[in-house]
Amino acid sequence: MKKDDILTPRPAPDETGRLESALRPTSLDEFVGQARLKENLKVFIQAARGRKEPLDHCLFYSPPGLGKTTLSHILAREMGVNIKVTSGPVLSKPGDLAAMLTTELAEGDILFIDEIHRLNAAVEEALYPVMEDFLFFISTGQGPGATTLKLAVPRFTLVGATTRSGLLTGPLRDRFGIVFNLGFYEEAEITSILVRSAGILGSKAEKPALQLIARRSRGTPRIANRLLKRVRDFADVKGGGVITGPVTEAAMASLEIDAEGLDDLDRRILLTIAEKFAGGPVGIDTLSVAVSEEPDTLTDVIEPFLIQGGFLKRTTRGRVITAKAAAHLGLKLPRQQELI
Repeated sequence: MKKDDILTPRPAPDETGRLESALRPTSLDEFVGQARLKENLKVFIQAARGRKEPLDHCLFYSPPGLGKTTLSHILAREMGVNIKVTSGPVLSKPGDLAAMLTTELAEGDILFIDEIHRLNAAVEEALYPVMEDFLFFISTGQGPGATTLKLAVPRFTLVGATTRSGLLTGPLRDRFGIVFNLGFYEEAEITSILVRSAGILGSKAEKPALQLIARRSRGTPRIANRLLKRVRDFADVKGGGVITGPVTEAAMASLEIDAEGLDDLDRRILLTIAEKFAGGPVGIDTLSVAVSEEPDTLTDVIEPFLIQGGFLKRTTRGRVITAKAAAHLGLKLPRQQELI
């Protein structure tokens, strides 16, 4: 038995689904990474509980998979309150919001709105007095006979999450008292997350193999856990149930994820810019048509990692691949791109 093996018992078949749903941490102490954010949240939570007040409204923004939803559930547990989960597109009219505020929330509860930048304009305007004074105004009637009713709602905490903070209006953003940007995770942090996840899943894994997965996880816990499950499949079928380095390498090769964490779509995007547009610049709409992907997918999901990793650069004229991307793909950039 190797020193770096992580030995955990296999779960019973009827426990597997429950264990996989437990991959999300349930407390700030279990939550790995985002050290400054956690430190500040602990202070805010302790202060709010000491004053017996709801936590101030929170806004979390980041690329997908970095822990915004997980943090919202942790806040509810740390505050000892319930959480109601919804999303911006679901709240299509003010009446939807009114029903939720008056029937589904109690004093101190948390209302979590995912993709809050996609709120309907009328719903967003109805939120302003709710967030500031916990009052909801309902208009009845039309024309000169119209009246406005004032409805008190429980003092609650609104937690908003978005992948597009730039699309939030100023008035909405300014009403959040706690605003945090979640950054990508370090390799050591992702490895710690994978060690915990492997234990929950009942998988036997060598730590170097988990480090290999971490290096190809794009600094994103969601991707790391997804890759761990797929490598576990390969280990169960081809590796005797043990996640080893060779099994992980074989799984990554089969999944077409290279040493830098780039998948087939990443490489297709970079190759398209290099080969069809001479390395760039190219506009996002043109690029989305060329690779048959939605512009929002490119800007929200793909680009953050490519830019952070130094493979792609945004300019005022469009997207340009970098010398690092060209070297990784074995391409020679046109002369005008060599200094980027």
